[in-house]
This record gives sequence, C-alpha cells and structure tokens, in this order.
Amino acid sequence: SFGAALFSVDIHPGAKIGPGVMIDHASGVVIGGTAVVGSDIYMLHHVTLGATGKPVHGSQRHPTIRDGVTLGAGATILGNVVVGTGVTV
Repeated sequence: SFGAALFSVDIHPGAKIGPGVMIDHASGVVIGGTAVVGSDIYMLHHVTLGATGKPVHGSQRHPTIRDGVTLGAGATILGNVVVGTGVTV
C-alpha cells in the first residue's frame, strides 16, 4: 500500500494491536497477520514479528507480545511464540 511504501512499515490488517503501542523510528517494521501485540509496547526500527514459513494449517503463525514489552532495534521474533509481560528483547 501507499503507507507501507512511504514509511517502510508493513502491518497486516489482521494483526491485533493493543492501546499505547509506540513504534519509534518506524522504518522497517513488519507485523504479520496473526500477531497479537499487547498494550504499552515500545518498538524500535527494523522489528519483525513474522512467521517461520512452515505450514501450520490455520493456527497462529506469528508471535504474541504481552503488555509492557520493549522490542529493541532489529529484533526478529518468528513463529507462534509468546514474549512475556515486561520483557526486553
């Protein structure tokens, strides 16, 4: 889309994103379609919340990020994993 091209951010419309998410220096951020992002998240540039590419037959393919998480620059989290409350990656 135009927004993705302009800002280099790709957030799938199916992703569930809570309130208070801060995407700082948003360049290069990718959030996949089954990702769940909690509230009060601080995310820096070049973060990927993606799938592994392995078929999972309709189940969740992307990560779940709990509340209060900090995702540092270049963090790549792939697959159906959970990042716990208050964790820094």
